[in-house]
Amino acid sequence: MEGKGLDFKHKEVIDINTGKRMGFVQDVCADLETGTITSIIVPGENKFRGMFSNKNDIVIPWEKIHCIGDDVIL
Repeated sequence: MEGKGLDFKHKEVIDINTGKRMGFVQDVCADLETGTITSIIVPGENKFRGMFSNKNDIVIPWEKIHCIGDDVIL
C-alpha cells in the first residue's frame, strides 16, 4: 500500500471494527531515512476546545490501515 502523504489529507478515517467515523486525516508521519509513511493522525474528539493541542489526537500506525479508497481509509 503506497501513497503520497498529501493524498490522505481529505480522506475520512473509519474504524473497521466498529464502523465509527473517526474524522479526517490531519497529518501523516514518515520515516525520513526511508521515506515511508509510518502513521496517520486524526484529530481527537475535543479538538475544538484545545485547537492547538495535540494530546487528544489519534495516531494510527500504518500497519493498522486495511484499505485506502478514493474518499475513506479503513
